Amino acid sequence: MVAAVSVPSQAQTVLRGRLCDPAFVHSALRSSPDTNYSKLKYLVASSVSEACNNSVLLLGPRGCGKAAVVDMVLDDLRKEHPDAISVIRLNGMLHNDDNCAMKEIARQLCLEHQLSFSKMASSDDNTEFMIDMLQECGLAHKTILFVLEEFDLFAQGKQRLLYSLLDAMQSLTSQAVVIGVSCRLDADQLLEKRVRSRFSHRKLLFISPSLDDIQWLVEHLLILAKDSGLPANFRAVSYMDMESGFPSIESFLKALSSMQRQPKMDSLQDLSILELYILVCMHRLEDKEQSSYNFTSIMKEYRSIQDAYKTSDKYASTVCFRAFEHLLDRELISFGDNRGRNQALEYRPVKLLISSRELAQSLKLNTTCPVVLQKLFDRERYM
Repeated sequence: MVAAVSVPSQAQTVLRGRLCDPAFVHSALRSSPDTNYSKLKYLVASSVSEACNNSVLLLGPRGCGKAAVVDMVLDDLRKEHPDAISVIRLNGMLHNDDNCAMKEIARQLCLEHQLSFSKMASSDDNTEFMIDMLQECGLAHKTILFVLEEFDLFAQGKQRLLYSLLDAMQSLTSQAVVIGVSCRLDADQLLEKRVRSRFSHRKLLFISPSLDDIQWLVEHLLILAKDSGLPANFRAVSYMDMESGFPSIESFLKALSSMQRQPKMDSLQDLSILELYILVCMHRLEDKEQSSYNFTSIMKEYRSIQDAYKTSDKYASTVCFRAFEHLLDRELISFGDNRGRNQALEYRPVKLLISSRELAQSLKLNTTCPVVLQKLFDRERYM
């Protein structure tokens, strides 16, 4: 029997472990056939058992559980089909350059199948190697699962990687499944026609949970099991009052704030007004579906805002360029590709590395943000 004085400490340890374990948080999803977990597992499992090719997109805001669901499905399939699947993972933040992505695929395939990897192989060699491996695995009744996180970043540029991969899957001898994960709900609309024609157009939408779902999840996380040796109605979180053993509203708020901290949001703090203007200008250019833009384009958009709204936030081009470089250093924006390395920085294509939601939140949290800039962003976002 657990001593009375140790109950708060024991409960805190148990519940901290739960909150830090995504597998436990989402484990209850296995019980319902209507969850995205069940739908994704059925799609991938049937593709493996029936030896067919497939592709699917998981779309939803950051933090809604897309990656956790993918990990759960992969863990289950590894246990059920230990010798029938091979997993290749890419992230658009790291591998959005086609040559880099192909090299990483080749590296992981070699590692997975205990082959020698050549760092000196060309992109065409790596592409050919990937196609050969798809066919070899297909003949051996083994499915290669490609997980492409930040999928929308792979849909920029010439989309050579996506085309090569999806085109190779058209062969009857290949056996693969592509799982794209993105926080952009329009990720499939970014695909070129030749890529879209080879995609299966399956999508799983992750939406915000209802109040009933949230209450059910909280109970799943915080109610202790009857066989734990602790009171079943005894709850605790990381910042609970150790004397009473029960959490307060403040405890929940502190724990939630700690859990939700994201590196991008930390980088967005304390930005200057000018840097916020540059980010909003880039967002406006992307809203206008301008596929390629650079510092010069951003400055043109910035001047048009100044002329239209007659604000006092006018800065010289040299000052603007220093702010632009600071955003590059903070990795809130980046160059679109590596092909323009010999160009002057102001002419190299750039892109945002933050979502619309993250930018909106940073504008609200920044106490120095001009009202006109906030209104301008909101108007563009909801038009």
